[in-house]
Amino acid sequence: MTLQHESRPGSDWPAAVEVLNEQGPSDIVLLCEHASNHIPAEYRQLGLDGSHLTRHIAWDIGAAGVTRLMSGLLDAPAFLGGYSRLLIDLNRPLGSSTSIPVLSEATEIPGNVRLDAAERARRAEIMFTPFHDRVAAHLDSRIGDGRPTRIVTIHSFTPVFLEASRPWHAGVLYSQAGDFGEAILAGLGRDGTLNVAANVPYLIGREDDYAVPVHGDDRGIPAVLIEIRQDLLADRQAIEAWARRLTAALQAEQAA
Repeated sequence: MTLQHESRPGSDWPAAVEVLNEQGPSDIVLLCEHASNHIPAEYRQLGLDGSHLTRHIAWDIGAAGVTRLMSGLLDAPAFLGGYSRLLIDLNRPLGSSTSIPVLSEATEIPGNVRLDAAERARRAEIMFTPFHDRVAAHLDSRIGDGRPTRIVTIHSFTPVFLEASRPWHAGVLYSQAGDFGEAILAGLGRDGTLNVAANVPYLIGREDDYAVPVHGDDRGIPAVLIEIRQDLLADRQAIEAWARRLTAALQAEQAA
């Protein structure tokens, strides 16, 4: 498995994108935009108590572990984000209200209030644009080589959001890739103990999502976003189980 970083100088400024196994032969390309909760020291935790940086508002808990394992199981390329979603969200269009949130769930983010245009542009230049340029270059290369490609982005969600309980164990979200998404759901549904459904707990929309519409739909590449409930990713064993489960569902879909 190869590992590549594209970074700024200094250990406090990691790569905007971590690339795993780029030459892997799988037709699946894995993305994990919310893989990291890292915030460089100069941002002073955006004015938050450190405990908030371990919460879902800062990253998708367990998603990076699932992505890394699936990259190995599928022999697939994977692209993981290097910074906290609180600085800039890699799965939101630039300029959207949730791109650099001032409120996440019910938590105010003091360090994001009244940012000037220069700081917004700086975060985009350091964290957002390098990630998506790297993904785009990989996808364009695959298209140029005539390689079959399907995109799977890995996320996790909270079991309760603003006091509303979410009963699903996982969701498969899609816009134009209905056949792909439903095939994955069918694979997961073979386990009768799982509560899985399409387009839960969110819907894909161009105003609120980036990877699926831009990297997938706009290129004509089947693309889905998989959400796993984060309390089901509480330890290494659980993460491994979900990585194997999703890998099996993707392999079954490919064989069908």
